[in-house]
Amino acid sequence: MQVIDHRSLVAKLSAKQRAKLLERSDIAGLRHLAVHIGAIAVCTALIVLGVPFQPLVMLIQGILIVFLFTTLHETVHNTPFRSEYLNVWVGRICGFLIFLGPKWFQYFHLAHHRYTHAPGKDPELASPKPGTVWQYFKYLSGIPDLTDRICALFRNAIWKNHDEFVPRRGKNRVIKEARIQLALYVGLIGLSMWANSITLVFVWLLPILLGGPFLRAYLLAEHARCPHVASMLENTRTTYTNSLVRFLAWNMPYHVEHHSYPAVPFHKLPEFHKHINEHIVHIENGYLRFNKHYLMDSRTANFGAEV
Repeated sequence: MQVIDHRSLVAKLSAKQRAKLLERSDIAGLRHLAVHIGAIAVCTALIVLGVPFQPLVMLIQGILIVFLFTTLHETVHNTPFRSEYLNVWVGRICGFLIFLGPKWFQYFHLAHHRYTHAPGKDPELASPKPGTVWQYFKYLSGIPDLTDRICALFRNAIWKNHDEFVPRRGKNRVIKEARIQLALYVGLIGLSMWANSITLVFVWLLPILLGGPFLRAYLLAEHARCPHVASMLENTRTTYTNSLVRFLAWNMPYHVEHHSYPAVPFHKLPEFHKHINEHIVHIENGYLRFNKHYLMDSRTANFGAEV
């Protein structure tokens, strides 16, 4: 297989192919979102009604909520919907539900795209990937990531933002956003205390903790143990998986495809995959398989410095 740079591959697309791949759709985005949010609403109702098998329902609820991260991720690129206001407001709602400032994350994520897997430049590498068995399970718990998100909200709301990836013109907006989010959280806590209710714990907070490991296992496969090179065809991994996971993650398992051409909407990524699949260097057959191999390797070697 001949390895070529992702830019050269994208440049080979015809104008007609590009136009088709870049076509955004409110209908496709809203249809996908309706099913995702609808599933959350159903689980919420089941939890409130106290149906049997509550732990299982809360686990499903948690997976559905934490994977709103991938919805937020898409809105950062303004691709899931044709209408800009839908991208903005869906991103804000998702960010609120998963304790992540959408504007702050936009700056973070765009820097990640600009310097994908480049040590010292990619902000995702500021937190090293797990290199030992203990680090792996600590990472998988999702608690360090959730703690980082909450700390970032407090830091942005209370102190001046010092993140290098946030431009000067965006710092006030990030600060304002964090303050509004924290105020809304405080309001919900106050409302729950006034109503003497812990419903939010069972339909939101506890499910997030239960679902966290599934999101972390998914995210680990995106770049971990890929080489630190410039080509997205080599520094990123696409993972073949079932339709349910692809749906939950808004087709982001096609991650090489996304990094190679970020402007392609989620519903067009399977089509773009057909154009570049023979040039992708790192393809994994399933997230269980990837995490199994990652854990086995962590038992025999310390990859912390490498990844």
